[in-house]
Amino acid sequence: MILPETPDMALSAGLFVIFLIVLLGPFLVKKIEHNLEVFLFAMGILAVTLNTFLLKVTASPNVEEILPNWNLTLVEKALVDPLEITAAVLIAGLIFHYGRAKLKGLTDYILGKIPLKVFVFFIVVVLGILSSIITAIIAALLLVEMVSVLKLNRKTEINLVIIACFAIGLGAALTPVGEPLSTIVIKTKLQEDFWYLFNQLGKYIIPGVIALGILAMFFVGKKEAAKDSLAAAEEKETLKDVGIRAFKVYIFVMALVFLGIGFTPIIEWYIKALSPEVLYWVNTVSAILDNATLASAEITKGMATLQINAALMGLLIAGGMLIPGNIPNIISAGKLGITSKEWAKLGVPLGAVIMVVYFVVLFVLKI
Repeated sequence: MILPETPDMALSAGLFVIFLIVLLGPFLVKKIEHNLEVFLFAMGILAVTLNTFLLKVTASPNVEEILPNWNLTLVEKALVDPLEITAAVLIAGLIFHYGRAKLKGLTDYILGKIPLKVFVFFIVVVLGILSSIITAIIAALLLVEMVSVLKLNRKTEINLVIIACFAIGLGAALTPVGEPLSTIVIKTKLQEDFWYLFNQLGKYIIPGVIALGILAMFFVGKKEAAKDSLAAAEEKETLKDVGIRAFKVYIFVMALVFLGIGFTPIIEWYIKALSPEVLYWVNTVSAILDNATLASAEITKGMATLQINAALMGLLIAGGMLIPGNIPNIISAGKLGITSKEWAKLGVPLGAVIMVVYFVVLFVLKI
């Protein structure tokens, strides 16, 4: 399963076109925005199909030796990989559906004891760190339920959710339990112990999560009932809604599997050979691609510590910039009805600032 060493120009051009469509489509076409799961699924199918056709015709006579092509293994992976995440979303959704009253009571009790700003700080920081143990999926679902109880105005809720998802995306990488990226890096690629990523990245991630918690405090004021709250419709959520949301997550993750595998030639031919500094910035593509797939392709045993840290931090930070970048983003946006444009309005500039800060830390200060 080895790709040809020489890049195929037709395949490269086709995949770059698909990449641009995936990146710009949700922002330019409303129908795509409202049917994002179906759109990404179709683009993933197209990417894998393009690989299968062009690699077979122009690159290799034996398509079975080419990694990104249609075969039973790929289909099985696409069908099976989303199951764990979907099950977690469904089970947690049912628990929260029936336990919402108790969660609301607990949240109201806490808010009666501490200021809203302090509560928001603890939501972001605690869920960010705890996501490494309870998984990013459960942390995202807890986030949505807690934010829903606060009844903030729509803009404030969106900003709070985006900031918290950045924190969850970062914190979940501290252990192999938190998210697929850390699992793949620890168990498959580097074959290191449970606390390896905590020891490697903890000094970057934990201060970052705390900083995000502080930032979130500036986006909230006094608690108030808001007519345009994202949570307004959630109070009427039915069991059917819970099931539909889980199904959408399944399709979304399946789409990311196809996209990640479909873009493998781009990763192999153009990304893996880059210097740590360039790789750090190129990994902003994880804003729309599965960062676990990118990590699997980029991280190898024997890499320098700086290369590993740069690649992983670039993937983790950029994952918060757009909805497809992280599972927490997908879950939160889907449940609260946040659009791609609404997410990008804060997600992109915030992600860019965080990228610059960590670039200075990694490559200028060399901490």
